Amino acid sequence: MLYAFGFETVGVVVGDLYFIDPHPEPGQEGPERGVRLEVRLLARQELHGSIYSAQPIVIDQPVWRADLLESVDTAPGSFDRTHHHPRFVGWEPGKRQFEQAMSGDPVAFVGAQLEDLPALLERARLDPSSVPEADVEALRGTIPEILDTTRRLLDRVWAGELARPPAETADSARVGWL
Repeated sequence: MLYAFGFETVGVVVGDLYFIDPHPEPGQEGPERGVRLEVRLLARQELHGSIYSAQPIVIDQPVWRADLLESVDTAPGSFDRTHHHPRFVGWEPGKRQFEQAMSGDPVAFVGAQLEDLPALLERARLDPSSVPEADVEALRGTIPEILDTTRRLLDRVWAGELARPPAETADSARVGWL
């Protein structure tokens, strides 16, 4: 499942994820599941028809990622693999960053990060002035809705409705939009 919150130049996408990494970091072996949230840049494309045609929208360059993940073998809510990626190189995320505050209350941690979009952009080595102040304020005003969506997705993952393994056994899998 994928949710998208779009502003003028920035968006936040949130979705469930089931993941098996064939080359995990030590201590991160085995499948994981949960919710992934990304801050992305948005881009409007040229219309493919009349002024009434649907607007092509590109959810483009990743800026920051939060993975509210846990190993499949642990109890729901363990958040034993919860981490974030403060920077991307192109489309590739940097190393997983584990922080005590994030493991303790990952949803609150995400909210705190979204609250300061200019700092998030700086850590990603992007120019904060490239994002209009209206986007910064609109994102701040939408944080409660984003966090509520994140919590609801986590509840559905824990209930076994989302972030389900692939139908066929695999050594590598990524099931989800993000």
